[in-house]
Amino acid sequence: MEWLIIIFILMFVIAPVMWLKPSPQQKRQMALRTSATKQGVTIKMEKPPLHHFRGTMPAYRWYFSQQQPGPDFVLVRESNASEALELYHAGWRWRIAPLRPLPEMASVSLKALLERLPQDALVIESNSTALTLWWWESQAAERFSTYIKDFQALKEALGGLSDRPAARPLNGAGETAGH
Repeated sequence: MEWLIIIFILMFVIAPVMWLKPSPQQKRQMALRTSATKQGVTIKMEKPPLHHFRGTMPAYRWYFSQQQPGPDFVLVRESNASEALELYHAGWRWRIAPLRPLPEMASVSLKALLERLPQDALVIESNSTALTLWWWESQAAERFSTYIKDFQALKEALGGLSDRPAARPLNGAGETAGH
């Protein structure tokens, strides 16, 4: 009987420790995020640009340089998009289309990437500061690393295509400098 009580007490003490141990999925996500961060990706949990979405999801972000801001657009996977949105490519729809057509190099890079992304990749967003992938992190670090070059190439192709004119400093008379 004493041994039974001792075993019960030990189990009572060990059980909370086991709950703190990361699950295999959490370990995979930690390895994925660590690997992506080392390759220049910023990761945050944020609300994605989806209608009627509650909560947050992982946002993987590649920042444009301040001298080469990107264009504004949002692409949504067809499974999460309204039929009213314009179809773009490979099951993706424009929620916000770019103001000007993308150059051929950027368009080719974007379409190639859209064809390769996993099914849990739901949104690709570009704005003047960053290119962002919203996805549920279904893949391991090794597999995700194969997308890094594609995102870098797309980021480089989109850099400098901002929809907003560059701000110019004003001189003391309220005119732009040099005019």
